[in-house]
Amino acid sequence: MGTNNPTVYRIETERLVLRCWEPRDAPLLNAAIRESWEHLRGWMPWARGKPPAVDDTIALLRRWRGEFDLDRDYVYGIFDKAETLALGGTGLHVRRGHDVREIGYWVHVDHINRGYATELSAALTRVAFEVDEVRRVEIHCVPGNVRSAAVPRKLGYTHEATRREYLFVEGDDYDDGMIWTLLASEYAESAAKKVHVAAYDVMGKQVI
Repeated sequence: MGTNNPTVYRIETERLVLRCWEPRDAPLLNAAIRESWEHLRGWMPWARGKPPAVDDTIALLRRWRGEFDLDRDYVYGIFDKAETLALGGTGLHVRRGHDVREIGYWVHVDHINRGYATELSAALTRVAFEVDEVRRVEIHCVPGNVRSAAVPRKLGYTHEATRREYLFVEGDDYDDGMIWTLLASEYAESAAKKVHVAAYDVMGKQVI
């Protein structure tokens, strides 16, 4: 990513709004997590024990916002067009290197099987390659998560490897991890490139 690349704070797709979380979103996020908790427990390492209290969610959103503003990591909320419902969470994570992005996502249990994960992942793929100008984007999931694995496959990613005990679960437990990748040289021919996206920087200037 170049030093002059804008940071994308808001993304609009055909059906969704992805934007940087704000502390005021805590009640919406907390409700989405609580309503989806049992569903998420099987796939998300953080969905263990009891769902978080609203105060804990506020603290989490403050941290995410701080990391976003400092260009340390980019965690987005998934909202309906009216932004009255939190439909899940996603992100363009930088933990694989400055010129690599990893897309993660979860969708509210009442809104799965509608293609939202594919739609938002296509949008984030466009941002990663067209704005952040990275060389590689990755999506990781456990082999048993068939819905999650279908997303990168639809978008033209390659199943590069399944690494043993690669994804942290909890305590000392790890699960195998499927690694799906798309390279900058492959992006132009991918299904992700064809998805309509409007992306905006912190001042509301459109960058895609």
